[in-house]
This record gives sequence, structure tokens and C-alpha cells, in this order.
Amino acid sequence: MTRSRIGIDLGGTKIEALTLDATGREVFRKRIATPRGDYGATISAVQSLVREMGEGSVGIGIPGAESRATGLIKNANSTWLIGKPLAKDLEAALGRPVRLENDANCFALSEAVDGAAKGAPVVFGVILGTGVGGGIVVDGKVIRGANAIAGEWGHNALPQPCGQDLPLPPCYCGRAGCIETYLSGPGLSRDHEQVTGERLAPEQAVLHEKTMARYEERLARALGAVINVLDPDVIVLGGGMSNVARLYTEVPRLWRRHVFSDQVATRLVPPVHGDSSGVRGAAWLWNE
Repeated sequence: MTRSRIGIDLGGTKIEALTLDATGREVFRKRIATPRGDYGATISAVQSLVREMGEGSVGIGIPGAESRATGLIKNANSTWLIGKPLAKDLEAALGRPVRLENDANCFALSEAVDGAAKGAPVVFGVILGTGVGGGIVVDGKVIRGANAIAGEWGHNALPQPCGQDLPLPPCYCGRAGCIETYLSGPGLSRDHEQVTGERLAPEQAVLHEKTMARYEERLARALGAVINVLDPDVIVLGGGMSNVARLYTEVPRLWRRHVFSDQVATRLVPPVHGDSSGVRGAAWLWNE
């Protein structure tokens, strides 16, 4: 009999945990604040949650990746995890095996297993939130890549930058003109302020037609490049910007001119599980 699957979404501000039964039905959920900046307390917090949930496989999504070379965490927004042997330390604390994965990969896996892309052979999951990330799932399996960065779409350069994209915005990664600097929520606000002089939160900026037209055209360019390389059956949007309904009609209309094909069969869809996709995907890492 398949044991329960425990999923942990180890975020920068919250740690969310849930348990799925053998059918994928949620039977337990709890959320606590992340002990920011304290690695030892973070390990203890996860240990306490898993102890409360009992027996089951444990999958954990993190805002970063585990280096294939060293086993240490890299590229993490939660900077206190960087350089730490997180998987090893969690396994020692929990007394059981742990599967660790990037949170965007967990999002993509959740939507591929029993969400908006259920049954699709090739799925690209996109996070459009405070940052921009992505994950790839093929035949129900997360593709990590040789460097554990497969799907790290947000830190490619925006394709074909033109006059309205200049000057290239600096990115925290040390480069300029990254997709994240345009298509994240803060990137949308920055663009609106640069053009209009008006400082607005993303949820207010989306109400402005010209601002959204620029955003949609950039998103179409960026996703067109993904389609040309990966050719996914479904692209699922996640993060705060995924709640903007017009993206699902406007962006596919615009991306046609950027895709090297006479037709584009790729579907752009909103998530079924929304904010829960990350933690559900972590649980599905043990989808044996």
C-alpha cells in the first residue's frame, strides 16, 4: 500500500506543509512563519512539522537548487540556505530520506500530475511573482538538467530588446535585461513608473492598458523563445501575475510571430491549484 506523501514548501516568509493520501487527496495542511536568517531554526521548524504529520515520504520545495557538484544549496532567495547541505541535514533531523527540489519545478510537477496540464507529455511551469522562474516536466518527471538549472528562464535575457525596453534594467544576479526585470510583479511596477512617472503596486499597474500591452508583448517574446526550444504541450502560469485573465488570450495571439512554426498548438493556461501547487508538487516528488 502506498504511504502518505508529505510535501513541504520552504519559502522565504512561510513554511507550508501538507499530506496527500494515496489518491492525491489532501488530509492535512499547516502553515508557519519561516525563521528568517536562522538555518538551524529552519531545520527544527521542518522537523517539528513532519513529526506532527507522522509517517510518509517527504518532498521539499525550496527557492533555490541543490548543486550537483557539492550537494550544497545555490541560487536561493532565502540566502541563509546558500552553501548549506540542506538535504543531508534534513535527512539527519527527520530520520528518513528526503527529496529536495526547486519550488518552480514543484509547481510545474503539481500542475502536470493533477492540475491544469494533467496528462500533457511536456509541461513548462512559469512563476510570475516577486521573481520569475520556471520548471520543466516530461512524462510526469521533473527535468533538472546537468547543472540543476533546467527551466531557469527568468535569468535569460529578454529576447529582441527594442527601444521601449531600453535601458536594460539591472538585475540582482549581476546582469542586465533579464526576463525577471521585466516580467516580475516589481518589474511591471518599475516599467509603469519609468513610462508614466507614477509609482503603483503591481495589482494597480495591471489596470493600465498601455502598461499591460507592453507586458504582454514582452511575455509573448519570452515564451515564444521557450516554445522554439522546448515545444511544450502546455505552459502553466503561476505567481501573482497568473491571476490576470487577459494574459491567456492576448499572449498566445502575440507569440505567433515569434514561434518558428506555421501554427502554435501550445496551450497557455492558469493553474488549477494556485498557491498550493508548490507544496503539492513537493509531495508528488515521491510519485512512484
